Amino acid sequence: MSSGSTGEGSHDFARVRRIVKTDEFSSVFRLRPTQKSAHFVLYTRLNELPHARLGVVVAKRFAPRAVTRNTIKRVTRELFRVTGLPAIDCVVRLAKPVNSKDGPATTAALKRSLRLELSRLFAAQIKLSGRQAQTVPPMQPPAALPSAATPPLTPS
Repeated sequence: MSSGSTGEGSHDFARVRRIVKTDEFSSVFRLRPTQKSAHFVLYTRLNELPHARLGVVVAKRFAPRAVTRNTIKRVTRELFRVTGLPAIDCVVRLAKPVNSKDGPATTAALKRSLRLELSRLFAAQIKLSGRQAQTVPPMQPPAALPSAATPPLTPS
């Protein structure tokens, strides 16, 4: 099997790297937004998987044309694949209109600005995750009580 179908490797976008179920989206949305930019909101939540997962929400009211919505999703997935995020669930949501029905559906300038905005969001998330890893001490198992601390019970 190729690495693209197994979900292994950092440059694929296999099903295991996607958030697809409604309850998975809801569990990430319940938390407060992690990062905001001019057009996007990034929600994140730690997951128990060895890799990050991505969900993208692009509402028709903010990007009326399917071409624009698909471009946003494609650019987001591309940046997610090449960015080394820790084991988190990310949901990127378009929060403000990127263009209208009057102008062209996509332009090189639009793609460039989307890439810049999304790459800043992901980079800030990596920086934030690195800081959290340094401040949160790793969990250690509870220490066993030494046998000398508890005297044996003797019948009197």
